[in-house]
Amino acid sequence: MIIFANTIYLFLLILVPVFPVLYAVSLKLRRRRIGKLGDSGLVESLMPSASRAKGWVKVSLLSLAFFFFVIGLARPQMGAKLREHEKRGAEIMIALDVSNSMLAEDYSPNRLERAKLAIGRLCDQLHDDRIGLIVFAGDAFVQLPVTTDYVSAKMFLSSISTESVPVQGTAIGSAINLAIRSFSAQSEKSRAVIIITDGENHEDDAVAAARQAAEMGIRIHTIGIGSPEGKPIPIGGELLKDRDGKTVVTHLDEKALQDIARAGSGAYVRAGNSEFGLNEIVAGIRSLEDETFKSVVFEEYEEYYMYFFAVALALLCAIPLIGSRRSGRKMF
Repeated sequence: MIIFANTIYLFLLILVPVFPVLYAVSLKLRRRRIGKLGDSGLVESLMPSASRAKGWVKVSLLSLAFFFFVIGLARPQMGAKLREHEKRGAEIMIALDVSNSMLAEDYSPNRLERAKLAIGRLCDQLHDDRIGLIVFAGDAFVQLPVTTDYVSAKMFLSSISTESVPVQGTAIGSAINLAIRSFSAQSEKSRAVIIITDGENHEDDAVAAARQAAEMGIRIHTIGIGSPEGKPIPIGGELLKDRDGKTVVTHLDEKALQDIARAGSGAYVRAGNSEFGLNEIVAGIRSLEDETFKSVVFEEYEEYYMYFFAVALALLCAIPLIGSRRSGRKMF
């Protein structure tokens, strides 16, 4: 499969037909100028050796030379072979709470968007670590399996909303259990789960799930996002209300998140507006023993631009050799 490293240059190919058009216009203008001096047929009879065909041949060669030159600028490449890569790093599963309480605006613009921004910045800083995304509310789903493709991670991250999980609630234990099952088979040592939530767990025993993960060598870290005094939840331009018509206020449950982190042999960090806390936790994860991951990728693309440049140069060199006179030889 041929790919182009500099595809932007391919837009120059629209200029290829310009050369014949300009040459045709110049011939037409030349005839007009000759017509002003006298009979054009008489003038042409005075130049019997002039060749019209060779002029068109030169323009055609120039257009072809430009075509091959542009293809060379675009740097055509072809994958030479597959190679197994080894990278050392950690496997990190990020479990992001997408329940309605994450719409509270004690962070700018709200808790969920602030968390997504922090995860996106983390992806920009990662190199050899593998990252995965889990979204959870009343249930948990894998948004992105563990990967080193940080561009895809940011793309999937941008699509996350409170509608990513149809069941409302906050099932932190389900998210931890799903994260345990989502690590790759290669990972055994440096595995960690980072849970980003306000800590209002309504569904299951998250502490027991964290303790089970710690027994398997998986550290559970928690990041608390929200304020202890609580904030209302804006939905559809109105504040969320309960069955009695009272405004629902969501609070940060720091004690619950501290208990989960303690049971999971991890750390708890309260997110701030300026420093979210992800970098601090990831730095601690990297201090552990790195894992070696193997992956098979295309490597060592072969460059073919020099061949296209050589053809373009040969065509340009051939243009002066054609001349502008008719050949004196006759076949019969």
